[in-house]
Amino acid sequence: MNKFLSFGIPALLMGAAAVWGQPNAATLVVTASNASANQLLVYNTAGQAVQTISTQGQGGASGNAGGIAAQSGLIAVVNFGSKNVTLFQHVGNGFQVRQLIPAASSPLSVAFGHGHLYILGTTKVESHQIFGVFISSSPDGVVPLKVADGSAAQVGVVQNQLIITEKSNVIETVNLMNSGAVGGMPTLVANIPANVNTPFGLVTRGDDAYVTIAHADEISLVRNDTVLTVTPSGTQHAPCWLTLVGPFLFSSNSPSMTVSRYAVYGQKIVQDAAVAASLQGAPTDIASGEGFVAVVDGFTSPTAGSHLTIFAVDEDGVLTSKGVVTTTAPLNGVAIIGAGDRF
Repeated sequence: MNKFLSFGIPALLMGAAAVWGQPNAATLVVTASNASANQLLVYNTAGQAVQTISTQGQGGASGNAGGIAAQSGLIAVVNFGSKNVTLFQHVGNGFQVRQLIPAASSPLSVAFGHGHLYILGTTKVESHQIFGVFISSSPDGVVPLKVADGSAAQVGVVQNQLIITEKSNVIETVNLMNSGAVGGMPTLVANIPANVNTPFGLVTRGDDAYVTIAHADEISLVRNDTVLTVTPSGTQHAPCWLTLVGPFLFSSNSPSMTVSRYAVYGQKIVQDAAVAASLQGAPTDIASGEGFVAVVDGFTSPTAGSHLTIFAVDEDGVLTSKGVVTTTAPLNGVAIIGAGDRF
């Protein structure tokens, strides 16, 4: 791996040091049951249940990522079936429902940034301003998606834009106004590969967005409204969902039921380990933080269930399984919460 790290940016490696430090014992992993009576499920990093609490909404999301977002003691969870988002606040030893936020279309993915909560629905993306631990129930911006056929997958935040995937072969951006609200109309990203087939998941850092093109077995780098780099996933098929840990990009590959590791620097995406970890089912989302990577995998039947797998990640990007949760719920979304992210 050192041959890749030599190309890295010192500031990036310094930022990774905190991620690679000893995990805090208070670190929690959260996911959502996604059932008709949706619930927030809270676990410690050994996979032991800590709390189960109703979202007061209905699940039912599928084919999406980022169904949970966390920031500064707040957790947003999509309720696809009831067309709203639940905001939880960490209080004392657990989480409490703070409010329900109506969505302009059935929500699939959420992201925090620029003093706002951004909600991606089946046909629209919208912005809601944050006031401390309260989020405005009325959007200060709503923008229709470019295709808006219900195939929306994920929303992410770059410097002064949102980046959005629609599985109908669209990667698009939406500009943010000075206030952080969405405005204008979406712009199709330039230089999308000719063989584009089903953009799915994404992860952002600074101006960069890494975006999967799942059914073409590719991962792309998008910067300034343009695809700059496209890298094949090799032997692992349909890289769907992504997360970043320092100079490493991890993809969860649904039909292969694996996690791959890439080294990323500049405009380069270089596969470092085709199989960094194996899973028990087809993954549907991945997240990282506090020295951990967490993956939720698919639900084919109540007997097969879903799994939440929690890995520790070290400075070399090596994943070590720390706990596996099996549940009959069709899990959707995952996030990692550190002790410093709570009130």
